[in-house]
Amino acid sequence: MKKYLVILCLFLFTCGCGKSGNDNVINKFKDKINDSNSYLLKGTMDIVSNEDTFNYDIESSKSKNDYYKVSLINKTNDHEQVILKNKDGVYVVTPDLNKSFKFQSDWPNNGSQSYLLDVLVNDVVNDNNVYVGKEDKVNYIQCRVNYPNNNALYSEKIYLDDDYNVKKVLVLDQEGNVKITLNVNSIEYKPKFNDEYFSLESLITVPEEEQNIDDIKDKEETDNNQNNVSSSEDTENTSNILDEIIYPLYVPQNTSLSTQDTINTDNGNRAILTFAGDSPFVLVEEVSQRYDEMEIIPVNGEPLIMSDCIGALSSNSLYWTSGGVDYYLSSTSLDGEELMTIAEGLTGTSIIVSGEK
Repeated sequence: MKKYLVILCLFLFTCGCGKSGNDNVINKFKDKINDSNSYLLKGTMDIVSNEDTFNYDIESSKSKNDYYKVSLINKTNDHEQVILKNKDGVYVVTPDLNKSFKFQSDWPNNGSQSYLLDVLVNDVVNDNNVYVGKEDKVNYIQCRVNYPNNNALYSEKIYLDDDYNVKKVLVLDQEGNVKITLNVNSIEYKPKFNDEYFSLESLITVPEEEQNIDDIKDKEETDNNQNNVSSSEDTENTSNILDEIIYPLYVPQNTSLSTQDTINTDNGNRAILTFAGDSPFVLVEEVSQRYDEMEIIPVNGEPLIMSDCIGALSSNSLYWTSGGVDYYLSSTSLDGEELMTIAEGLTGTSIIVSGEK
């Protein structure tokens, strides 16, 4: 009987050593976030994909009425994109292009988001085997993550300072390799946001030439502009020409390029690549276009943070902008993760995905 009791005690200790033995750390972390209702976080985020690392400046904010705004600036090319959630829906906005995708989505509550404090709390609450440990006298909480379109991401370690503020978050694969690193520079609790902070209109950009326009123009400049209209139009059209077609480095087994077409449009040209076989798909490429007014594109899907940009993922398509090129990938036979695997093999962008190629 004593033998069985010893075994039972050891079993209970092993199963409960994570959460039950460290409720103090977990509860203080949860209370810190839940009591604030709102926050403004600033920091950096690094995403590792294969042998490349993509670096972002990040600013994420939440209001007490559950509005969200996440700004990501790619440090390599200063390309900014914003995920915005307000009363009208969820948007992925590219301010420089005056373009946005609009989603009717449960984001950010439909999966893990390492850069949102309240979602980190949800990850901890939803894991029955949370582990609390210390590294160099710094407390951390380790729990499972839920990335619906990326099964390779397995767990996260949330590092806390002495006041239970988040200082760093590591997202790991099942082998313990770090795939995402969030370094927190500052957190402001209960910040005051102005009325326009979470509005789509606040992200609309005006071209510099429109900002500096004068009511009275010099006659010589006017004549010059009139004489050079055709040459300006030629330059604009040339800038919208796709210099080269970019081919995916990976395609599914028993699938190959079937047809390739380049068509002229009012804004330049567009390449359409059709792949046939066991896993058919279509890839469309064209030079990114800037809109004078905000262009809103409805999407039945979810925002997706890729390695060097934010994309729009639906049940059978993936859209993203990278290196000044708009990509559209569509298939009726491939799921989201398979589309992401193909997108990873395109020059200028790569995505963290699971599975072997």
